[in-house]
Amino acid sequence: MPRPFIIPFFIAHQGCPHLCSFCDQHAITGGEGASTGTSREEIMAGIRAGLERPHRQDRRGIQVAFYGGSFTGLPLGKQQELLSAVQPFLASGEVDGIRLSTRPDYISGEIVSFLKSSGVTIVELGVQSMNAQVLVASGRGHTVADSERAIGLLQEGGLTVGVQLMIGLPGEGTGSVLRGAERLAALRPDLARIYPVVVLRGSRLANDLQAGSYRPLCLPKAVALSGRVKEIFDDAGIRVIRSGLQDTDSLQESIVAGPFHPAFGEMVLSRNLFRKVVEVLSGARNGRPGRLRLSSFDQSVMRGPGNRNLRRLERRGLLDGIELVFDPDLPRNSVVLE
Repeated sequence: MPRPFIIPFFIAHQGCPHLCSFCDQHAITGGEGASTGTSREEIMAGIRAGLERPHRQDRRGIQVAFYGGSFTGLPLGKQQELLSAVQPFLASGEVDGIRLSTRPDYISGEIVSFLKSSGVTIVELGVQSMNAQVLVASGRGHTVADSERAIGLLQEGGLTVGVQLMIGLPGEGTGSVLRGAERLAALRPDLARIYPVVVLRGSRLANDLQAGSYRPLCLPKAVALSGRVKEIFDDAGIRVIRSGLQDTDSLQESIVAGPFHPAFGEMVLSRNLFRKVVEVLSGARNGRPGRLRLSSFDQSVMRGPGNRNLRRLERRGLLDGIELVFDPDLPRNSVVLE
């Protein structure tokens, strides 16, 4: 599926009075090529510069995105200023829509109407967990009911809804994460992001880590749990647009501990595709010759580092008599045994 061309702006911490236990927005949102200017003039200049960057014509539209902080927690006048900067580009057709991120408790019917009338098309909610105790322990300041209500209001308003779910939060185990993912999936958001918790220098979690009261997930467990969450969303038809934090210099400099890897998302895809292939091949008759067709776009994901996944299949005898074909005509995540 083609991706939108996004012109991002970061409003780190703005609009949010809370400082969650895991949070350092300046480290997380220090994306390369991103603008942190937040005046109308700076936004307009940033959009013009973004439009001058090369972008493929077959992408699904051009979006201006406001990330970090909680957009709808900003004073209304500031929201209007930022959104007004995009209006000339929407009117000219140079930009197709606006996306932003915010907190579930900063959504109301009035806010939804205002956002829609201002050209906002996608709202991502920092749900983070569907466990009440975990939200309290993390200092989120909102409830599970807030998340459910916000998703419903945005859907009623005809906006595309994204949710952000974190794994490895204080006090949350595997069962709670999976139940939360299932509960979220039942609400039918359109998009999801899965973020493993990393410990950032200066955060409350860094103090808890030093005191021995918090232990982050190891990388293999974070990949496996993220993969299971992605399977839940995939089964519900909810598109996962990111697994793992975006790799930036500021993020890497701030990480104290935790399951960060620049290729985390590919590791999750590799884990899930391997499991799917094992299921298909294990269900076939023993010794049955044939062809296993996968998308050519999944070739590196399927092979894994140093052909690790293929060697694992060979050790299990699952590739005996099987011709492996990477087909450019198949969509990603396809597994066809013929």
